Amino acid sequence: MFEFLFKYSRRTFEQGELLFASGWPLWLLALLVVFAAAVIGFALYRNRQDLGLVKLVTLGVLQTLLLAVALTLLWRPALLSQTLRPQENAVAVLLDTSASMSYGTGAQSRLQQAVAALNESALPELGANFEIETFAFSDRAVAVESLDLLPAPGPRTRIGDAILTVLRGANAGALGALVLISDGADNSDELDAAQIAEIAGFGVPVHTLGVGREDLDEDLELEDVILPAQGIPGSTVGAQVSVRHGRSSQAQLKVYDGDSIIASEPIDLPSQSGVTTRLIDIDVGDAGVRDLRFAIDALGGEQNLVNNTQIRPLEVPERRRRILYIEGEPRWEYKFIRRALDEEAPVGLATLLRTTPNKFYRQGVDSAEELADGLPGDERTLFAYDAIIIGSYEAAALTPEQLVMIRDFVSRRGGSLLMLGGRRGLADGGWGLTPVAEVLPARLPEIEAPSFLRYPAKALLTADGERSLLTRLDADDAVNRRLWEELPDLADFQYVSGLKPGAAVLLEAEIQGSSEPLLIHQRFGLGNSYILASGGTWRWQMQLPHEDQRHETFWRQLLQALAASAPEPVMLSTQQVFYADETTVMLRAEVRDRDYRPAANAAVTVSIDDGFNPPVTAAMTPVPGEPGVYELGHEAEQPGIYRFEATAELDGEVLGDARVAVRRQDGVAEHFRIQQDRALLERLAGATGGRYFALDDADAIPEAVQFSEAGIVERQILDLWNMPVNFLLLLLLKAGEWLIRLRWGRL
Repeated sequence: MFEFLFKYSRRTFEQGELLFASGWPLWLLALLVVFAAAVIGFALYRNRQDLGLVKLVTLGVLQTLLLAVALTLLWRPALLSQTLRPQENAVAVLLDTSASMSYGTGAQSRLQQAVAALNESALPELGANFEIETFAFSDRAVAVESLDLLPAPGPRTRIGDAILTVLRGANAGALGALVLISDGADNSDELDAAQIAEIAGFGVPVHTLGVGREDLDEDLELEDVILPAQGIPGSTVGAQVSVRHGRSSQAQLKVYDGDSIIASEPIDLPSQSGVTTRLIDIDVGDAGVRDLRFAIDALGGEQNLVNNTQIRPLEVPERRRRILYIEGEPRWEYKFIRRALDEEAPVGLATLLRTTPNKFYRQGVDSAEELADGLPGDERTLFAYDAIIIGSYEAAALTPEQLVMIRDFVSRRGGSLLMLGGRRGLADGGWGLTPVAEVLPARLPEIEAPSFLRYPAKALLTADGERSLLTRLDADDAVNRRLWEELPDLADFQYVSGLKPGAAVLLEAEIQGSSEPLLIHQRFGLGNSYILASGGTWRWQMQLPHEDQRHETFWRQLLQALAASAPEPVMLSTQQVFYADETTVMLRAEVRDRDYRPAANAAVTVSIDDGFNPPVTAAMTPVPGEPGVYELGHEAEQPGIYRFEATAELDGEVLGDARVAVRRQDGVAEHFRIQQDRALLERLAGATGGRYFALDDADAIPEAVQFSEAGIVERQILDLWNMPVNFLLLLLLKAGEWLIRLRWGRL
């Protein structure tokens, strides 16, 4: 209908530039219209006795408009249109043939639907005016003779690389446009703003044809699993699981170690589509490499089951972590903290309890010499521990050198420090005036009165505490909050002055009508520091039934977190622990000497075991500008688990070793995020001057291509004076005037 009335398509008007082909000045047209209006007004004014004001104005407007339209047509209105010159330009058609295009609805896949839509009208019409260059792509673009000769589904979608390959290989000035047919499910992580800007720099419009549904309500996707690369033997680690969903349902998550289910958790998914994240606790087990498989049970009617599973390796080193606990007086807190860990616990607790001013009672030591002289007086002995806990113990009992060592233990060694409330703890122990105060997450008050008070205090979770694994008593958020609210009151509390920047409060204490920080955490240097502003958590155990494990669970999690975060002299890491259809594993080793300073001249080698061939050894290369850091890239060609073990030596002395395991798997990436990413396709088209089309609008592509500003173009002047709508308008204006005259009595 639009073309019938206006002679040309809507797109022609949008792209064209309005002008008047007569060449006569526009001021003359305006002058004639004004003169005609004056003449008409004068003629009607002569009959003012027979006409009222309304009739006079109505007839004057209609007659003036009629003459204005007629005069405008005499000036020959036209459109200046710029289009690609037929038979002298090429159009590239780039078809996505990755594995995600094999999904679809009904009997046809997305790829089949796209080919059918193109062959129906778009390609024949394009072929009549332009040379068509056809390409297929997944991880790379390849030329194909026709859409009937397409390669097998590819393992990845690299939209940006494919477009750049075509643009770089095109003849200069001959490529008028590029048509991309895809679901937009790019999984290369490279199609960012910079790459889109590079594509736009070629000046060739990219028209995108979106294929596939934008919402897949029936599909559940285990989008990601965040799991620590290492765990402590016999401990529990938390895995953060993200589930993408389109409707309300309950997903059953299961975690397998081999064929055994080691964890199972229902996840309630809300009705609003999006990503739901939950935490699930996993028992680490014995030392070794765990190959953990996370799986969600399928919904009824779900077709894509590949994206219901994620695999993550977990390295469990054999070394037992060690914590040094210094307590200045016998108290219940000391007893119950020790009881929270049994002899087989993954964390060893060596304690130094002062029983008299000059006498200490040692427990949990590995030898008769350990802690025989009290707190170690040299760095290397102290740095052998992974964490330090200081209870009701005054700072004046330590030497200035020992206080500096505790500070360096956190900042340089990377260990953890936990300060407990007590009569001689925190501010009342004089710690606020020592170098140790630098690492604490809160400032200590400078007052004459005691900051440690024996008042009942209620421990409650904060928002940060709800997200922390330290304070998780149950995997369900609501249950976890309730379990904390039901705990008995603490026996005492100690005030701090104020939080430092970057500190996070995990627990608050309700005391005397106000809320005060109770459990505070902060990163400092390479390590972590904590304050637990109470010495009365033992009341939780004393006032709860003997089978209630909340006190033990809290302290086990806290002690494990203290010890597990401390780095080893040699740390080996990778950018990720799971590689889907990627082959290059980048290894990074951070090496420190016996004093935990960067070892810049170490010899670092890596033993690589792929499970198929005998282990091989390779040397790591120092990273310029980063002392003590070494890198190595390894091509993991076969899918499976790869185990890497790095060993560092300095001046003939072995500094230590470290292990990490990664899993590589093929044919996975294309089965995640398979819904059409329309936003990406629209952004790509908009940045290059192209347009986005839905699959049902594929027949509109040839016209959009025709108005490209790239390639070899020609200009045309299209007359608008003879459009049917012009004569229809003249007829309506004159007919309207006569109808009004008839109604008013043939004026």
